[in-house]
Amino acid sequence: MKSYRFKINGNEYNVEINSVEGSNASVTVNGTAYQVELENAPAAPVQAVPADPAAAAPAQAAPAAAKPAASGAGKAVTSPLPGVIIAIKVNVGDTVKAGQEVAVLEAMKMENSIEADHDGTVTAIHVAKGDSVLEGAAVVTIA
Repeated sequence: MKSYRFKINGNEYNVEINSVEGSNASVTVNGTAYQVELENAPAAPVQAVPADPAAAAPAQAAPAAAKPAASGAGKAVTSPLPGVIIAIKVNVGDTVKAGQEVAVLEAMKMENSIEADHDGTVTAIHVAKGDSVLEGAAVVTIA
């Protein structure tokens, strides 16, 4: 198991890479487990990130955006800030319009509506009620 500490937009994240099998990785971010689909799966086992922070920057991309594995094609609607998903308002296969609420996020004791940014059909839901998500994490995919 590899452990990393990232600071993103002033927030610290402890990321543990538990295993990598093909294009799927099992990671834990701040104590929450995720299955992550890697766009560019490593050909060899994951290597440790050098101590030089500048050299570590490219390695941040996959763990920092840790999210459950995507299963659909299209464009992801992402979380605008870190928080907890308290409601999913759509199902896979639903047709949505730009501006339609797709999920509700609780952050800083406030409920925040996450809305579709374009018209289309929901092809994947990446979160479940009660999931903790990071800023920029995919919530749903709309094609």
